[in-house]
Amino acid sequence: MIDSHCHLDHEPLLSDLANVIQRSKEVGIQKLLTISTSFESFSRVKDLINKDDMIYGTIGIHPHESSTDIITSKQIIESLNENSKIIGIGETGLDFYYNNSEKDKQIASFKEHIDASIKTNIPLIVHSRDAEKETFEILNEYKNENLKILMHCFTGSKEFSEKLMTLNSFFSASGIITFKNSLDLQHTFKSIPMDNILIETDSPFLAPVPKRGKKNEPSFIDYTAAKLAEIKNISKENLIKKTTDNFNKLFFNCN
Repeated sequence: MIDSHCHLDHEPLLSDLANVIQRSKEVGIQKLLTISTSFESFSRVKDLINKDDMIYGTIGIHPHESSTDIITSKQIIESLNENSKIIGIGETGLDFYYNNSEKDKQIASFKEHIDASIKTNIPLIVHSRDAEKETFEILNEYKNENLKILMHCFTGSKEFSEKLMTLNSFFSASGIITFKNSLDLQHTFKSIPMDNILIETDSPFLAPVPKRGKKNEPSFIDYTAAKLAEIKNISKENLIKKTTDNFNKLFFNCN
């Protein structure tokens, strides 16, 4: 298994890193992708990727931080060149639910990340909340650029997923698909082709059932994998193999 999106630089994961890694390996996780959300976060990510061979990282500014942490495409590309284990750009995107940053700042930051992704052919990790129309319209502007798009913690509508499929997007399922009130989301993931699905924890957030209410960690991805296999009506082993292959195809250009 691969946890395609976690935040190892957040507590309580950071101070318990050795045990978190050990429990991850015990459930069969091969890789952990720890996600940058700010300049401060990226400095911790750069340290974390040297802690264990299984840990990889990204460079990006979360939409919540895009008013204070202004980043350019050039800076992103320079950061990618610092270490070959920085394999993704993001998370970036739009969050019009909380609006912690001005909309125009979020959009400008998103476009800088997209530009860097196009220039480097490195996958773009997208956060979208209450911004389906705007997210798609922006991504669709680059439809001829062969963008590698990963919709992280996808909770969007089926219609949104179908539009994103026209851009060859990948979709990452989080513990939310295990929640009792997530029937629409489960139906959406049932309709998404297996070739386009990854799994993640978004830990320490969004712990899956039966761990809901606790601090999430990468090893809990096992519950998400089991639920997604049930939704897709395939064995958990096949689900794990396929999502692992998809991650390696997207981030390492291999099957």
